[in-house]
Amino acid sequence: MTRGYIPGLGFLAAVWGASYLFIKVAVRDFSPPAMMEIRLAFAALLLGGFLVASRGFREALSDLRATGWHGIAIGVVNGAIPFTLIAWGEKYIDSGVAAIANSTVPIFNVMLAPLMLPTERTTGVRLVGFVLGLVGVGVLSGAQPTVTTMFVLGTMAVVLASVSYAFSGLYAQKRLTTATGPALATASMTGGALVLLPLAVIFAPTEAPHWKSVASLAALTLFGTALAQLILYRLLRSDGAARTSLVTYLMPPIALVYGAVLLDESITAATLGGLALILAGVALGSGAVRLARRAPAIQEP
Repeated sequence: MTRGYIPGLGFLAAVWGASYLFIKVAVRDFSPPAMMEIRLAFAALLLGGFLVASRGFREALSDLRATGWHGIAIGVVNGAIPFTLIAWGEKYIDSGVAAIANSTVPIFNVMLAPLMLPTERTTGVRLVGFVLGLVGVGVLSGAQPTVTTMFVLGTMAVVLASVSYAFSGLYAQKRLTTATGPALATASMTGGALVLLPLAVIFAPTEAPHWKSVASLAALTLFGTALAQLILYRLLRSDGAARTSLVTYLMPPIALVYGAVLLDESITAATLGGLALILAGVALGSGAVRLARRAPAIQEP
């Protein structure tokens, strides 16, 4: 464990847990496509500037070319699609519920792995973990004191975002083995921004947004996206995926606390029950409880 591991992991958990809160506030005045277009475009500029400053223009360009079209594709399935789905879902569900629903990524990673990586298998306790996680989603979305159709659809939108994150992680593992972290982050943010641009223009705000929405979107872009990406890849390089993946378990409870304290969101028995079942499913499905070879997938909200 390096000296910067605990501060770095704490930072990721804090900012990614807060990202759901930022999205909940910003979506009051920004449509999901417009919000995420701004997030992706400015994050791409910040990450691109960092890449050029650290590598030089020619080396940075060479690193970006190494990602090829795969980097842009990852931007679609790891940025444009899940970001927009989460923002749309948070129009109808609490930020804490969204964080819990999004923590299912490692469960879908387990189920998709055999389809994309022939050496992977999903049997025994991992299959039990997958089923347990799905039960947790059912409890989270269907056992609340008051359940509406839009609440269920909002929760399912975030779960679908988790499927997209899981697919993108496996795709990157299979296709991009030589690309550097900052280059991949820059290429993916750029690709996602390009894809979302038409929708962002169509659904652009018709009135000036409130300062709270603007500040939330700025914090989401700077801290929850650009800076978090750099910290993530640094931790992956210095401490490995297994240690870094612990952030998967820290984000949902932190997001629940943020939502309860700052947005006055209620924490119901169904929410806590869904959280417990999903995290148990993640632990079993990823193999964390028996030190399996592959750590849980890591995703940003």
